Amino acid sequence: MKKIFFILLSACLLTGCILNMLTGRKQLSLVSESELQLVASGQYNTFLNENKVLNSATSRDAATVDRVGARISNAITKYYDKQGKGSLLDGYKWEFNTVDSKEINAWCMPGGKVVIYTGLLPVTQNETSLAIVMGHEIAHSVAKHGNERMSQALVQQMGGTALGVALAQKPQQTQELFMMAFGIGTTVGAILPWSRQQETEADQYGLIFSAMAGYDPREALAFWQRMATAGGGSPPEFLSTHPSDETRLRKLKQFIPEAMKYYSP
Repeated sequence: MKKIFFILLSACLLTGCILNMLTGRKQLSLVSESELQLVASGQYNTFLNENKVLNSATSRDAATVDRVGARISNAITKYYDKQGKGSLLDGYKWEFNTVDSKEINAWCMPGGKVVIYTGLLPVTQNETSLAIVMGHEIAHSVAKHGNERMSQALVQQMGGTALGVALAQKPQQTQELFMMAFGIGTTVGAILPWSRQQETEADQYGLIFSAMAGYDPREALAFWQRMATAGGGSPPEFLSTHPSDETRLRKLKQFIPEAMKYYSP
């Protein structure tokens, strides 16, 4: 791990980390947002074609996902516009799809490409908890955490190769790295999990986004407690890169008062 840390540090020093305009934190970024959105569009469509997607016209679950997604995406747009940072969402074409699967999972690709698995819904139990999850996952995306993880993967497994070159030379491995960077899973070897810092940022801003959309952020405590026990003897796959522990709950309690300022039922 020390070797990986120094490789990433050297890459940051040589290329210059970018300042994230949402969080104010410097991040390693070897890939442009436009590149990631282009790859995401293709990977998203492939995923949808290979899985059973529910129609919101005939599925109550899918209709709920669409409704929550619309409210949260509108809230995020207002949040960025209010701060004069609307251009940071350039290229975002929001899509919300519900996949029929027992897997307890949800994710958001660059450009606002969101998937909710039906296996997650018995854990969320209500629309507000679904909004908490969706806000969290979208916060990972708009905070460029996937970009950061993909950059780390390119350094760790491909020596810092540019995304375009990696796709040309090792398309299958690069595509799998991309899917893993956004929490969708892969057969490629270990990659850095969501860091504590990334998780904290996703929790903090996810609560704000869901609160702005009209969902009570206090529901986050009950939801994450349910999620921690959802897998029975072992945690659900969703938590393989999303640590759920007393530290998270303590931080959520710290973030809720701030999020409540944005909440109007």
